[in-house]
Amino acid sequence: MEDILYLECGSGISGDMTVAALLDLGADQKKLEQALKSLPVDGFEIEIKRVKKSGLDACDFSVKLDKAHENHDHNMEYLHGSGHAHEEHNHTCHEHEHTHTYEHLGHEHSHQHQHRGMPEIEKILREADMTAAARSLALKIFRILAQAEAKAHGVSEDQVHFHEVGAVDSIVDIAAAAVCLDNLQIKEVIVPKLCEGRGFVRCQHGLLPVPVPAVSNIVQAHGLKIHITETEGELVTPTGAAIAAAIQTGDQLPESFSIRKIGLGAGKRTYDCPSLLRAMLIRAEETEKDKICRLEANMDDCTGEALGYAMEKLLNAGARDVSYTPVFMKKNRPAYQLNVICVPEDVQKMEQIIFRETTTIGIRKMEMERTVLKRQSKKVMTPLGEAIVKECILPDGTKRSYPEYNSVSVLAEYNNLPFQEVFQMISERSEINE
Repeated sequence: MEDILYLECGSGISGDMTVAALLDLGADQKKLEQALKSLPVDGFEIEIKRVKKSGLDACDFSVKLDKAHENHDHNMEYLHGSGHAHEEHNHTCHEHEHTHTYEHLGHEHSHQHQHRGMPEIEKILREADMTAAARSLALKIFRILAQAEAKAHGVSEDQVHFHEVGAVDSIVDIAAAAVCLDNLQIKEVIVPKLCEGRGFVRCQHGLLPVPVPAVSNIVQAHGLKIHITETEGELVTPTGAAIAAAIQTGDQLPESFSIRKIGLGAGKRTYDCPSLLRAMLIRAEETEKDKICRLEANMDDCTGEALGYAMEKLLNAGARDVSYTPVFMKKNRPAYQLNVICVPEDVQKMEQIIFRETTTIGIRKMEMERTVLKRQSKKVMTPLGEAIVKECILPDGTKRSYPEYNSVSVLAEYNNLPFQEVFQMISERSEINE
């Protein structure tokens, strides 16, 4: 079975948080550094280190920009004014800290934010040293952003020239996230919901409501679920929302699963909630789901012989299970409740048998989901002869065998031995054969 990536966005999601969580999950750091070094953009360095968030050890991925490329849209003071709390103090494990400066001579430097459209971004990604799959994913994320920005500003997509997204740090975040996801060979990604804050943030264009328009447009266009929390501030960035939209394959977790690995990615902003993105590699349990129907009928005037005959007819017709439960009906009459389990397509057939063979004048029915273990029948050789056992696979992968009643009864009768003794002998042989 393949692992599933589960992104727990209880504190929101951003580009740098995603990269950090994926690195902590096991993405190859050397391959990431090689890809980022090949990007034909100037004026940045990356820093990968361990930090403490709410007492938890987490990975931190930072894009450090020179003054010519500094992007104030990611600065807490710029977002909220000088009175707002600044970046949280990080406890760095120096032996795990890596800083890499990437400068590409020959490329033009701009003292203003460089505005880039999709053609320029596509050119940058084409020249980068990354796999075709990583490049395709990065382009998909940028196109999602382009569509959201175009809708927000009322222009066509080819007229969108990114400011924040076109800034160097966002290019690096998106390229890094794509490289890490490709390196982990993730095929299925579950993102149940994005937890967002409330209030307003300041950007290049002035004050914007949270969620900011680009995030709202991405959520709407791609069917993401969003939950507004009481936190004042922006928890979901446009880059984070675009990554989630690009990689999500579902929003429902398996009913039960095992956790293979956990990665914690640290955010930069300080809010009333821990700025952490938790990524988990999970594996669904080995169970199967299908739908069944339960039929019920109460009878206080039907003989035991008729009820026994009805049970036999129902089982022969394909009922999965038939049982009777003693009940008391009105006027304190002792009665029986007939319970029949069958597949939906057999409901009409079962109802016909119940009406024909019993005295009931009404049947209740309900459709139900059931979870069943994977199972198979196999033959086991014993000193008494061949027996059939049912082998079930439990969620943790272990196997359990159950001797079939008919095999036990036949061998017990043939060898003139007690039923329990034969049952135990078959069970022991089943364990040896496993």
